Amino acid sequence: MNGVRCLLMRGGTSKGAFFLASDLPGDPAERDDLLLRIMGSPDPAQIDGLGGAQPVTSKVAVVWRSSEPDCDVDYLFLQVGVDTATVSDRQTCGNLLAAVGQFAVERGLVAAGAERTSVRIRMVNTGGRAESTFATPGGRVDYTGDAAVAGVPGTAAPVSLAFAGTEGSVCGSLLPTGRLVDEIDGMAVTCIDNGMPVVVAREEEVGPERIASLRIQAGKLMGLGDVTGSAVPKITFVSAPQDGGAIRTRTFNAFDPVRQHPSIGVFGAVSVVTAALLDGAVGHELLVRPAPGRPFAVEHPSGSLQVDVDVEPGSPPRVRRSAVIRTARPLFDGTTFPRP
Repeated sequence: MNGVRCLLMRGGTSKGAFFLASDLPGDPAERDDLLLRIMGSPDPAQIDGLGGAQPVTSKVAVVWRSSEPDCDVDYLFLQVGVDTATVSDRQTCGNLLAAVGQFAVERGLVAAGAERTSVRIRMVNTGGRAESTFATPGGRVDYTGDAAVAGVPGTAAPVSLAFAGTEGSVCGSLLPTGRLVDEIDGMAVTCIDNGMPVVVAREEEVGPERIASLRIQAGKLMGLGDVTGSAVPKITFVSAPQDGGAIRTRTFNAFDPVRQHPSIGVFGAVSVVTAALLDGAVGHELLVRPAPGRPFAVEHPSGSLQVDVDVEPGSPPRVRRSAVIRTARPLFDGTTFPRP
């Protein structure tokens, strides 16, 4: 049997298979074919692979030592389809990002500090940069702690993620259509990209057909072309907060407009808050600003996600800073055997 070395990890509210690039084929087509067989796709249950039968558990991270002078490692995110034979690199994943630094230490790509370690990460999908800081007492990653993430049972050690270069990282600009508000199918929307292309609309009860139509039309307006088989843009409905947060959200998975995202992605939350900070954008009038120095609590179906976003007003507006606290944990380290 020919197996592949793999570390299965939870990062934030996602779960994925982490690989060193050197353990996978260099040819993208061969790599993607192997990953489909490892994850058990296409199959709604992914019964013959590592996938967890939903998009947030059918993810892959590929990591290698970076050649960029300002980065330690490169991180390529791949979204593997569940019941479709697709592997997409058109977005990054801020949740799995929370485990990339620890993976780099575990695999010897980065030396651990005596107490804490900061790993500079290049997000290959978008070109953005992130710095992940986490506890390494005695030179070993410590995953235990009292930080809680909504949608994840229990607590774990906090992971601080600070971002740079995420503004327009997929679409080329923060406001890809050049406008604060567009109208699609009679709905006012704000198309935003601060690490994740997101279509923000006011909360409505709409069917999957309308969600799919909204996404496809927005994709063209945002310069993404035909997004029929793409993981982006995300559709997020916003409403007034109901649990003491900054704004309430409901996000839909691109590959399955019937299935609501159980929480919200890291960069999805960052992009939604960024939009809400822009005067005149959809959701701006709904945003409840926290006390100075406190993060924005983005409410979602599983709880809330705290993000820090600072936007400089102007034409065009600029993002000064964005950051988030997540947790991560290794689940299994060993060899995975792909389906023949």
